[in-house]
Amino acid sequence: MTGATGPVEWARHWQYAELPDLDLLRARYVRHTFPRHSHEGYVFGAVTQGVEDVELPGGTVHAGPGSVVMINPEVTHTARAGVPEGWVYATLYPSSRVINDIAADTTNLRGTVGFTETSVADPCAARLIGEVHRAAEEGNALAADSVLRVMVTRLLTRHGSALSARPVGAAGARDAARARAVLESRMTAPPTLEALATELGTSPFALLRAFKKQYGMPPHTWLTDARVRRARRMLDSGIAPAAAAAAVGFTDQPHLNRHFTRIVGVPPGAYQRERARTYKTGPDLDR
Repeated sequence: MTGATGPVEWARHWQYAELPDLDLLRARYVRHTFPRHSHEGYVFGAVTQGVEDVELPGGTVHAGPGSVVMINPEVTHTARAGVPEGWVYATLYPSSRVINDIAADTTNLRGTVGFTETSVADPCAARLIGEVHRAAEEGNALAADSVLRVMVTRLLTRHGSALSARPVGAAGARDAARARAVLESRMTAPPTLEALATELGTSPFALLRAFKKQYGMPPHTWLTDARVRRARRMLDSGIAPAAAAAAVGFTDQPHLNRHFTRIVGVPPGAYQRERARTYKTGPDLDR
């Protein structure tokens, strides 16, 4: 679809009731840019039109049609259009439990598993991601679950490995972990960087450097991401966006709307409305 000023952006972020540990997103983005953020679970994105540029710790990948982007839990990244017309994609966000259960059932991988590649040319896997979406939209739980498992097993077999635990023994890593705990507990009234460093017995610059090394982003960026995550859980439980905004420390609902839309890809109101549904036919992938 093209408007007077170019392609029109659209997005649907939803959850199929029969697969509660899986979020789904289908969208066309042109001007939208995802800021640096991370996810508690995994990301599998299949581009069907255009190019998506995803910036990861190892560099930027340019994902076009037939490619699959795979992002492990808590890996920071950004995303934006790689061409003027933007990109169209279907994305799956399964929880860690889903992926590790499939790995235990179908592979020799044990523990917390992950993926060694961030972007692969795999038209078959990309097609399977689209089929999961179609089956969920049609209310076909058997097909959605089955195809999801086939797709994940295919990618685990080719690109999976056991993830090593992130070391936390160094003083800087311990300070970063303590700072994160403080920010989580004081989300509505966080301290300044200087006050936080003083409380932890370190310097502001040392804490800033250690936190970014440990979590891939500075404390203030991490806090915004954490606030949006907590707001999502509150919206999932039926709490109104304005109340969620106040509860997580945003100044007002527009403040939540802005950051939520940038990170999740849809406004909080649209996100919550979809959560209240079982399934609904979404926009055509080739629109």
